[in-house]
Amino acid sequence: MPLALSETRSPATTMRRTLGVRDGMAIAASSTAATTSIGIGMGALAVYAGRQTPALLIVAFLPILGIALSYARLNRTEPNCGNGYTWVGRSLGAWPGFLTGWVVLVANVVFMAYTSAVTGSVILQFANKAGIHRLLGVDLDPGSTGISTVVGLVALVTVTVTAVTGVRSATRLQWWLLAFEYIVLLVFCTWALIVGDEPFSLNWLNPFAIDSLHSLAQGLVLAVFVYWGWDAAFTVNEETKNASDASRGGLIALLAMLGLFVFASVSLQRVMGNEELMAQGPQALTFLGAKLSPEPWASLPLAALMCSAFASLQSSVIPTARGALAMGRDQTLGKMWTKVHPRFGSPAVGTVVIMALSAAVATLAVGIPKINMMILTAVNSIGLIVTLYYGLTALACAVRFRSALRAGVGEALRAVVVPVLSALALLGLGGYLAYQYAAMSDHFEARPDNGWFMLTIPSLFIATGLVAAAFAKWSRRSPYFATGRGTDADAIVLPVNQAG
Repeated sequence: MPLALSETRSPATTMRRTLGVRDGMAIAASSTAATTSIGIGMGALAVYAGRQTPALLIVAFLPILGIALSYARLNRTEPNCGNGYTWVGRSLGAWPGFLTGWVVLVANVVFMAYTSAVTGSVILQFANKAGIHRLLGVDLDPGSTGISTVVGLVALVTVTVTAVTGVRSATRLQWWLLAFEYIVLLVFCTWALIVGDEPFSLNWLNPFAIDSLHSLAQGLVLAVFVYWGWDAAFTVNEETKNASDASRGGLIALLAMLGLFVFASVSLQRVMGNEELMAQGPQALTFLGAKLSPEPWASLPLAALMCSAFASLQSSVIPTARGALAMGRDQTLGKMWTKVHPRFGSPAVGTVVIMALSAAVATLAVGIPKINMMILTAVNSIGLIVTLYYGLTALACAVRFRSALRAGVGEALRAVVVPVLSALALLGLGGYLAYQYAAMSDHFEARPDNGWFMLTIPSLFIATGLVAAAFAKWSRRSPYFATGRGTDADAIVLPVNQAG
């Protein structure tokens, strides 16, 4: 049955407009999780980029900025919590539009699964520092995927409760978490920059010094993943007082991430050689703390990492549930995703379901024994998917505003040329890396260095999306597949019997 449309809005059953620019910044910054990305990502980037990691982060930022400007332009025209799903569907067609929404949904579920394990690992590191290495006959090993996942699932349930009670309360908590982690991060990175004995070289900023095209491509996909999350600000349009606030919040957070990532990568390289940085892997930030200061100060980077992981988990639940809400009100997903809590004004049922799905994926991932291997697997797989949906959204921007080609050079560059170039860069990068994965291995093995395995996961994302799209088109008979247009965010009133 089609959802009811009305010119009036029922305050008990619609999303509540209480958010501003600061809230959008908090959601975007928390979802990007700078401290977590620095803490566990710089070692992985060093594997491919070596001492050119700062240059890699700058190069990766350029197409991401083009994508962000495309999001902002589309959002001014059609604010919608479905963002890419809605925009791509209208401009490029219902099938690529649905696929955009689907892969974002699945990628976020996988991201939350691995982030919950990372959170559990950080908590276990704190337990070890406190002298607790064994509990109820179980070794509290931070490097074990199994025990880290069990502890992380408790954290996942906790942040889901805060997300259900409303975005406003969630962003208040995130601002405190962000303030603490950024102060710690800036203090220790500045300290490292000053006292480090590794000589700085301008060659660190030279992307042409990276060993091979494959290393550059792999490193860029990882760097794209590191930036991923700023677009979370565009999923709370229905709860934002002004749609432009979401755009400003996302863009400000993205620019802040560029500064933090480049600054932190240079600082880490001032203290650690490349071999040492790669060997530390996900423990690079905590190792930095131990190298620079004695306890208890050495534990502060670990505390910042835990705050970042908690904030990232919470801010991932929020946009994922709202993207599913947009798909549910178009009847491309089931009605349960449209149920809004009558008191908190949040898509409570969808939020809980997202949590349950992430918990299930995290449990399956226990089959990958080491947390480091699980992180690399998730990051590589999600990175390919991010290049796909960012590229499709930028192409949608170019198609939507193609009339700007007749409006002058400046407007044509902003509305069409930059989005097209950004889309081609990311889609080409993803395609090249997928080809490399297909050719690099002669057998299948569940390892992050096995090309067939790395290609299988994003392929499953896409294949399940095509099946779900077919079901929505021919079984649910969603009107989205007839028009390609998502439901107008400001016209919808959810039926009262769907709340609760």
